[in-house]
Parts: sequence; structure tokens; C-alpha cells
Amino acid sequence: MKKVLLTAFTAAALGMALPAFAQNVAIVNGKPVPKARVDMLSQQLTKAGRPVSPEMAGQLKDEVIAREIFMQEAQKRGLDATDDYKAQMELARQTILIRELFADYQKTNPVTDAEIKAEYDKFVAANGGKEFKARHILVEKEDDAKKIIADLKKGGKFEDIAKKQSKDPGSGANGGDLDWATAASYVPEFAEAMIKLKKGETTAAPVKSQFGWHVIRVDDIRDAQLPKLEEVKPQIAQQLQQQKLAQFQETLRKSAKVE
Repeated sequence: MKKVLLTAFTAAALGMALPAFAQNVAIVNGKPVPKARVDMLSQQLTKAGRPVSPEMAGQLKDEVIAREIFMQEAQKRGLDATDDYKAQMELARQTILIRELFADYQKTNPVTDAEIKAEYDKFVAANGGKEFKARHILVEKEDDAKKIIADLKKGGKFEDIAKKQSKDPGSGANGGDLDWATAASYVPEFAEAMIKLKKGETTAAPVKSQFGWHVIRVDDIRDAQLPKLEEVKPQIAQQLQQQKLAQFQETLRKSAKVE
């Protein structure tokens, strides 16, 4: 009878202890390591873009246990009482709290579809119109540009002259090819001269800019090829989110009383 009672008592005691033990992943030198630490580490990895697979569960458990072992040793040596440790902990506390503030602001002030559409419409208005497939030859002196224009009129090949004489390292090797671009992509002097040209025409006189003297030819003209809203929506949303956060930070700075 005593044996039966003892067995029942032991089972009851174990049953009471099981829920508490289940909350821990291990006991290190008599100190429980709560499962919540594994969950927290898993959440941090997921936020950082590294989803935790079932296969990684064991690795996370080992990592948490290893951290507890190392922390206990550091505490045993009194490292958690040093001024350097306290200063670093204060900086870490500030960083985490500020990060949570910004995350909370972004969560409560999301970028709306209407804001994204408005920003896209501004982009289209600024970059719409015509695109030009142009070439140019860049030289340092006006006389050199005039000679190039004269040589072209005599039958010289634009691409060959560009490869030999153009000072533009980006386009010179490609025969002066600048590919498709809107006029807004170029400095004003270059754009102004380019848009006056028809398909196949070359500037009759050298064009001066901050880079030197240009001889410009337009190979083709077309309506601007812009990406659709859905293609750039994520980038626009991210840009607007950053702008909102920057405005929030600036508002806090201006409203703060700093003496």
C-alpha cells in the first residue's frame, strides 16, 4: 500500500513539475534557460529576413544554451559590473528603444496606395514625353569639335571618330553611344541642343557644357518607355516610407527643447 501511495505521489509531483520544465530548454549549472529565449532569437532572425526552418530548431537551442554558459562565466568574472559593460548596455538600450519607436511609427503611419499613385504620377510627368537615342563626341577644345564636324561633313564615320577622339570614357569606346534617355537625363546645354535635332541629324556647331565641347547626333526618337506602376510600386513605397520617417524625426527634433 505504501509503495502504491509513493508511486502515486511521485507521479503527481512530476506532473506538477512538467509544465515548468517544459518552459525551459535546459538547466545550465542549476539555472533554467527559458524557451522564450529560443523564440526571441527565432523572431529576430525572421525579422532580419532569415526564416527559421524546423531543421534549425536544434541549432537555435544549442546557441541559446551556449550563450547562457558564456554569460555565466562572464558574470563569474565580474564583467557585468564594469563601467565599459554598463556603457555598452546603455547604448544598446537606446538603440533598441529608438528602433522600436521608428517601427511603431511606420506601423501606425503606413504608406497608402493613393500616396504611391500620386508619386508615380509625378514620376511620369517628369520623365514622360520623348526619349532620344543619341551619340556624342566629347573633346576639350572648340576647334577640335569644329574639325570633327567638318570631317563628318566630308564623309567621316561618327562611330570611328568617337572611338579615337572622344574624352568620354563611358561612351567613347562604344562609338559615342549614349543609349535611350530623356532630355532630362542630360545637362541643360546638351539637352537643349539635342531636342532641336531630328532623327539622323548632327549638331551644326559644337555644344559647350561643363564637361567640354560636344558634337551630338540623334539616331532615333520615340515615346518614353516608362515602367508600369505595379513594377515600381515596392520601390516607391519604400522611398515614401523613408521620407515619412525622416519627416517624423525632423518634427521631433524641432519640437524638442534643447538647452
